[in-house]
Amino acid sequence: MKIKIFTTGGTIDKIYFDQKSEYQVGDPQAGGVLERANVVIEYEVESILRKDSLDLTDEDRDVIKRKVYAELCDRILITHGTDSMIQTAKSLGRESGKTIVLTGSMYPAEFRNSDAIFNIGCAITAVQILTPGVYIAMNGRIFDPYCSTKNLEKNRFEELKP
Repeated sequence: MKIKIFTTGGTIDKIYFDQKSEYQVGDPQAGGVLERANVVIEYEVESILRKDSLDLTDEDRDVIKRKVYAELCDRILITHGTDSMIQTAKSLGRESGKTIVLTGSMYPAEFRNSDAIFNIGCAITAVQILTPGVYIAMNGRIFDPYCSTKNLEKNRFEELKP
């Protein structure tokens, strides 16, 4: 089973520029995380965008959707910024026939105490075992994007209460 990993930027890929005293989206981190974890599944990483998710437009989401739908692989992981991850997941629709899992992190993957490694690990497992559909893997859980929210106060994803 091969997994295609599309990267779109977000905090997970951010790096700190000391001279500028700011963070910017850098090179995709997912491949390095999987390499260091000695993951032995077949995967391929492709960068689509390098943007903070707050800067993503509907046109960017269309680019992501076109790439996902054109991809021959039916197991897809997308690294994405957490602020608009739910919106992008919903834009992918429910009926692609593929298993699509979006993940990200609250802290850059380069940080020692980042949640990125854990979230990527959860997403890699999820994309292998879930049935076709679109999911979000964050905070040790799998979420349906149509029934979830990002709790800004607690800095985590949660299920929407009916």
